[in-house]
Amino acid sequence: MLNPRYETLPVYPFDRLRRLLDDHAPAEGLTPISLAVGDPTFDPPAAIAETMADKAELWGRYPQTDGNPDFRKAAAGFLGRRYGLGPDVLDPDRHVLPVVGTREGLALIANLVVPPEKAGGRPLVVMPNPCFHTYIGAAAFSGAERRSLPATAETGFMPDLTQMSAADWARTALFYLCSPGNPQGGVASMSLLMDAIILARRHDFVLVVDECYAEIYDAFPPAGALEASAAIDGEFTNVLVFHSLSKRSSAPGMRSGFVAGDPELIKRYRMVRNYLGAQMPHPALYASARLWSDDSDAFRYRTAYQGLINTAQEIIGERFGFRRPAGGFFLWLDVEDGEEAALTLWKDAAIRVLPGAYMSETLADGSNPGRAFIRVALVHDQKTIETALRRLVKVL
Repeated sequence: MLNPRYETLPVYPFDRLRRLLDDHAPAEGLTPISLAVGDPTFDPPAAIAETMADKAELWGRYPQTDGNPDFRKAAAGFLGRRYGLGPDVLDPDRHVLPVVGTREGLALIANLVVPPEKAGGRPLVVMPNPCFHTYIGAAAFSGAERRSLPATAETGFMPDLTQMSAADWARTALFYLCSPGNPQGGVASMSLLMDAIILARRHDFVLVVDECYAEIYDAFPPAGALEASAAIDGEFTNVLVFHSLSKRSSAPGMRSGFVAGDPELIKRYRMVRNYLGAQMPHPALYASARLWSDDSDAFRYRTAYQGLINTAQEIIGERFGFRRPAGGFFLWLDVEDGEEAALTLWKDAAIRVLPGAYMSETLADGSNPGRAFIRVALVHDQKTIETALRRLVKVL
């Protein structure tokens, strides 16, 4: 007998993509190129292999939920530098906890903060629409009702907080916000973050801000939720942020991330992770601490992604509603029918992209904010991206 909440899950986006494409052969004579998955392909920093080799004897020891002091200090130091918080605002032992990749951490937090009932009704978990699929899975297994707020061009690809009534905010237990956003590449303004934090405190819900693309940006570094929280009153009450080395250091295989913010929530989340969470191995903790302490690799990868976006702009021009993403490395292209375009691109150009509807929820009125779009991941070298985008323009 399965947990009935399993039945509320939509089909996993990449399973849907396989169902769409796998019965069709890619265009004959062309090397297939996948632009569907946000899987960085740049060589990871040499510091990873060096540090893991140096700490190889620690593979034989169980790691701790807290990680180690070097990791927590490095993560707190990164946040202090990146968001101008200063050296002493974050206590590494109270405000920071490692997670094994942000996906696992983002999913597990719902187990802690979603109660059986809130404000006399079923709790809400609120998220942008479209969004990273983990938020949907976390909401489903928490037993909450999902509430998707469209994040479209009209709202700067961020959710419009005024679409929720005070009664709905009162029922809200958890609000997932992603900045820079996946898939559209929009960023939350400081005022939006501050408004969300004020709502979280007024209605006693937890604001979780997924900032795993925070170091991949175009012209300006996006504001952060801890930065906004500190600007309000110097406290981090009701606010958690998640960060990862997957994009910042082109190291998704390390499964290295952390959560930071409200010290009371961190303390309780540590207990949940003691029972249910995985721990990062000691060698990975030391390698991660080294990467969080050094901003040079982040600058190098960010510059490379900016170059890929320049290439995309040159090739695509004004077609498909092209806009430079303010953050992240995805293009969000309006092709009128994302699913039809994805199939055409596979059959006629040997390119895999993700239909926008696969990252979006259909609303009560039958509309789906992602239906017209495809998500294109700029995660290859310059030559491969140029080849793929020229094919895309030719076919579409």
